[in-house]
Amino acid sequence: MRGGRKRVLVTGGAGFIGSHLCEQLLARKCEVLCVDNMYTGNRDNLRDIANHPYFSFIRHDVTFPLFVEVDEIFNLAAPASPIHYQFDPVQTTKTSVIGSINMLGLAKRTKSKILQTSTSEVYGDPQIHPQTEEYWGNVNCIGPRSCYDEGKRCAETLFFDYRRQYNMPIKVVRIFNTYGPRMHPNDGRVVSNFIMQALRGEPITVFGEGQQTRSFCYVDDLVDALQRMMDTEHDVTGPINVGNPGEFTIKQLAELVIEMVGSKSKIEYRPLPQDDPKQRKPDISKAKQFLDWQPKTQLREGLVKTIDYFRNL
Repeated sequence: MRGGRKRVLVTGGAGFIGSHLCEQLLARKCEVLCVDNMYTGNRDNLRDIANHPYFSFIRHDVTFPLFVEVDEIFNLAAPASPIHYQFDPVQTTKTSVIGSINMLGLAKRTKSKILQTSTSEVYGDPQIHPQTEEYWGNVNCIGPRSCYDEGKRCAETLFFDYRRQYNMPIKVVRIFNTYGPRMHPNDGRVVSNFIMQALRGEPITVFGEGQQTRSFCYVDDLVDALQRMMDTEHDVTGPINVGNPGEFTIKQLAELVIEMVGSKSKIEYRPLPQDDPKQRKPDISKAKQFLDWQPKTQLREGLVKTIDYFRNL
């Protein structure tokens, strides 16, 4: 604690979720150190807090060691959309694995709490529904998505091995589909894709027959869960699912976006990508139990804010 303020490191802090987290940590009167290599991060995401007296930014790649003094670490560093993580799959794996080793080493030296943002992708194309934390997953370890899926799975392994070996205060959350302002307009994620296509009047590209399902969590709800998880006691390690259990087919989402944008776009169907999950829905029983958390924002409400953001780009 420095001057009564916790000094909190957020890796990937210039990204979509990271920038919202930095804002909320500052609102909680923390001193925030934002680290990002700007591979998918964006300086514009930080413009409202760039001049805050308790905010600092370091351009740094977490695959290299970082020597700073902090009290807590939120490890969000990783390209999270298929377009970005498949562009340089070797670097994607290195970011999850070597980046985690470096951040865990920093946490060990500084005796900091450290939270890993894992992903629902650790469940792969799940064979149980909804997905509970006890499910070991159905992941193709040599497919085009495995750089992200297996990188995150290995990161979880490292976190729990550090816990077992050094009794470190680790936290692991598994994030399900998240959306909201500051999503990258060209990141290939379904919400941003559909909104941008609808705003431009282009065909809405739906893969397969659009019957695969996703659960969409608004970013403010997610950030609240991350902070609640960090605030838990030493014995609460996770992994804990964080997402909205409301389940929608991709076709339903496309139709809703077209309606809300007031677009004349038509749905265009394309072949389903390899290893694309057919169902995705979190069981959030543990989040309710240990974090006293569940999402508050309904999909339509969150889409209003997200569409407004993309209209004004």
